[in-house]
Amino acid sequence: LGGAFGGLLGAWMTSGQFRPVSQILLELPPAEQKKLYDEAIVILRHLDWTDIAQLTALVMGNASLQQKLTAVLINYLSKELRANIQYGE
Repeated sequence: LGGAFGGLLGAWMTSGQFRPVSQILLELPPAEQKKLYDEAIVILRHLDWTDIAQLTALVMGNASLQQKLTAVLINYLSKELRANIQYGE
């Protein structure tokens, strides 16, 4: 999933400390990772893929999928973690 969110740089947590999204995702408890995975797989389940490299290529080649997956991530970060999302160049 990380490759699909290349344009999303990070989140500013309520504590005021900047942390990259990748770090936030790695630090999530397994139950929260599963919750986010379940939301993303709803978008990805109709695709025909056999490994992560193929899935990444499919997502990176489809702007609509990128937007949907980014929306899932932003929604999770902002609602569940109350993060303020900031974008990089």
